[in-house]
Order: sequence, then structure tokens, then C-alpha cells
Amino acid sequence: MMVDGGKLVLLGKVAATHGIKGQLRIVSYSGELDTILSLNSFILKGTAGETETFTVAAAAVHGKKVLITLKGLADINLVERLVGRELYVRREQLPELDEGEFYWCELEGLKVRTDKGELLGELTSLIPTGSNDVYVVTGGKKEYLIPAVEEIVTDIDLDAGIMTVSPPEGLLDL
Repeated sequence: MMVDGGKLVLLGKVAATHGIKGQLRIVSYSGELDTILSLNSFILKGTAGETETFTVAAAAVHGKKVLITLKGLADINLVERLVGRELYVRREQLPELDEGEFYWCELEGLKVRTDKGELLGELTSLIPTGSNDVYVVTGGKKEYLIPAVEEIVTDIDLDAGIMTVSPPEGLLDL
């Protein structure tokens, strides 16, 4: 999810503190820990919308979470106030992807059209599955489930804000 005019990308949340030396337990919303592990800095946003930027001193995987120590904040009393805040990064901090690969935050909100020009709606969410993701497209009172595979998703034009799909017969009737 992008916020702040598309400049900030939501990655996760500070779930709790860990130990007494100021470590934070971070939950990744995507389940991907590598991106959070690779960060040198990030932004935490509070419930009132206030933001603070922090520098990472150390990061390590701990189960399905990441433990982060912040530079200059190596005491639990200094970091307890950060629990519950959401973790954001600037889009340019994310690793570059290969051609034809996209971050979910880039796809969310795209208009989805068929290869015949019919507007289906807007890409509103993503359902991860074992074999391939499924895009949820909402148009009016109808919701379409579009498998995220090359045979169906034929083009993604981020500049135009359009995803083109070639649905097999019957897919849109489900």
C-alpha cells in the first residue's frame, strides 16, 4: 500500500519490544522478511499520523518476525512508545525488480480492462495462494477474481494506470 502521494510504502508494524536492550519485533505485512532485513532506515507512523525516521543498527530474523535494534536506542524504555506503529519506507528504498515484476503497492488501484476494451473495475486486493496470486478486481457491485498468471494478465502499464487481462471463457461469470 502506498501513501503520501505514492512516496511511502507500508511494509509492516512494530508488534512488540524484545528483551531489555531496545529491540523491536517487526511483523511484515507481506510475509517477506528480506526487504525489512535489508533496510538501513525506515519511517514509523503513529496513530495520529506523526512520523519519525530511524536508522537501523542491527536486524535479524526471529521466527516469522524481524528483530531490529535502532541506532541510539538500545534500551527498552526508549522504544516502548514505538509499539503499534506502522513501518514505512520510501519507494526508492525497495530493491529493484526484474522486468515484468511489480510490487503490490504499484498494482493496487490500477484500472483493469479486458483485451476487448471492457472496463472490469479497479484492482483492490491480492489473495496469495500456493501456486499463484489472485487479483481481486472490484467494479460496481461485481467482484472478479483474476489469476495472476501471464496467460491471463497480458499487460501492465503503470504509467497509464491500466492492467489488461485476457480472461478465458467463463472466468468473468464466476
